[in-house]
Amino acid sequence: MELRTLRYFVAVAEELHFGRAAARLHISQPPLSRAIKQLETRLGAALLNRSLTGATLTPAGAVLLEEARNLLDQADRARARVAAVAGRPGTLTIGLLGDGSDLGALRLADAYRERHPGIEVRVREADLTDPTCGLRAGLVDIALTRAPFDETGLRVHEHRTDPVGAVLRTDDPLARRADLRLADLAGRPWFQFPGGTDPLWWSYWNGGEPREGPVVRAVQECRQAVLWNGTVGMTPLGHDMPDGLTAVPLTDMAPSRVVAAWNADDTNPLIPPFVQIATAAYLG
Repeated sequence: MELRTLRYFVAVAEELHFGRAAARLHISQPPLSRAIKQLETRLGAALLNRSLTGATLTPAGAVLLEEARNLLDQADRARARVAAVAGRPGTLTIGLLGDGSDLGALRLADAYRERHPGIEVRVREADLTDPTCGLRAGLVDIALTRAPFDETGLRVHEHRTDPVGAVLRTDDPLARRADLRLADLAGRPWFQFPGGTDPLWWSYWNGGEPREGPVVRAVQECRQAVLWNGTVGMTPLGHDMPDGLTAVPLTDMAPSRVVAAWNADDTNPLIPPFVQIATAAYLG
């Protein structure tokens, strides 16, 4: 499959309309339709259900959309690395986990733009199911995330540690306490991550104990589980809580480590200066 054809397919799959996709790609609709039909023929599967009003993805199309996005991200990353080695301005793809309002990340963005104005920075936001933010899948060059997670094959540089608290409804009796211990939360429903999530990551955010409760994938889902179900959530302290929720410090919970992580064998010359600037930004 050609990358160009995959880009065509992604445009149609995201727009769910051949006319809008053609306009987005700056081509006419007939060659776009032919390219997608040829792709379906090569794969031996229908990718789209077509109608007069637009299109919908088939199950095969949904799978290809995910795979195509990954392949195109990796191709963009390869081009950026070649450009960097050749001494031309390149692209650095950063994976971010969770709350993008962290002041350290905001200071980092300002400092990096000032010192490397010629580098294009792309950001891929990850949900709570992947603490390496797409690093192992080759979707990003470096991840700004939180440990612990499986560090096999990675280099990890710690920037900061944050105390952790339990997220509770404001009308919860425990919400009036100055601090809590993990034992105070025993027997309560506790948010869970989907199967396949890194075990070290899962264990940390569950306080090292087996728990039962609703499955969440994002910070907002965790907060909604607390609001609607009284589920125990967890958060690094220092983040603003929405109305109806409060965070109570946990005295026996290890701090959350803010880290940068990248593949140990990655020789991308854009990574070391980024880590250096990030270290100063997160300590500022």
